[in-house]
Amino acid sequence: MAAARARHNLLTKPQGSLGRLEDLAVQLAGIRGELAPVLRHKAVITMAADHGVVAEGVSLFPQEVTAQMVNNFIGGGAGINVIARQVGARVIVVDMGVAAELAVAPQLLSRKIAYGTRNMSLEPAMSKAAAVRAIETGIEVVAEEATRGLDIVGTGDMGIGNTTASSAICAVMTGEPVQKVTGAGTGIGEKQLAHKVDIINKALAVNKPAPAQPLDVLAGVGGFEIGGLAGVMLGAAAHRIPVVVDGFISGAAALIAAALSPEVKNYMIAAHASVEPGHQLMLRYLGLEPLLSLGMRLGEGTGAALGMFLAEVSVRILAEMSTFTEAGVSREDGINQWDS
Repeated sequence: MAAARARHNLLTKPQGSLGRLEDLAVQLAGIRGELAPVLRHKAVITMAADHGVVAEGVSLFPQEVTAQMVNNFIGGGAGINVIARQVGARVIVVDMGVAAELAVAPQLLSRKIAYGTRNMSLEPAMSKAAAVRAIETGIEVVAEEATRGLDIVGTGDMGIGNTTASSAICAVMTGEPVQKVTGAGTGIGEKQLAHKVDIINKALAVNKPAPAQPLDVLAGVGGFEIGGLAGVMLGAAAHRIPVVVDGFISGAAALIAAALSPEVKNYMIAAHASVEPGHQLMLRYLGLEPLLSLGMRLGEGTGAALGMFLAEVSVRILAEMSTFTEAGVSREDGINQWDS
């Protein structure tokens, strides 16, 4: 990282004039252990699962949409597919717990733990063993993808009801009130939002998750895809692969991952600031500054894919931009030689 920062100070620009792009390149150099890493192999891992709490009427869309959107991912017609094609990233779709039988497809990894979680407002969403399995599955998926070539990975999600689970995780882990961290999700109105807040408060009262026990938090009020994404983050860090964290759902996974291993935060890049109110609180809690603020709230890994583009740009600048000496340009102090 020190070498990358020193090289940035040699390039034909005022020091620090590329702002966050400079900081991002330095972070990526540290993660990869290379002065100017090449981010050729890019992937977004989009994990899908259903949530039993949907039975409480917390979402605008029916549960069937989860499976339908997974089929859309496989067919290449979703937002994440379009953006990933543009940035040159492959999309890995993982069934972590969709409440339907999905057709076998080469683009789909079947890692189904169960047909959706249980209703967290009545009982734990999953067993502790299932929570561990979800995280380990994410670690395994990253390891498998690393064998195919993986220089940077983005996280994505799909699951009707998962903003409810993520709001619950956010409230527990950050200590913020449920009402402050809960948003409209798929676009519910004020009355339904108030009901959603009530359901989350009920779930927290039933399960009593404690922030010092992240596995219990995941088991009590989480989702299979959230646990899987936490595993992706941990697995990526273990392989020294930078992980671009998408929006609110990925943020909930990041809270779980960081509670399990605080060091993982150094390997995270926050792609964007979601319009979900809890997301900014998550990022502040994790000490992450988002690269973009585009008013997005789609999920799927769309923000992560855009963040990967900026990551690649940042390291290409570091590798390809001329130094003052190479370009024969005088420095601001009249010196065009760097004293090595």
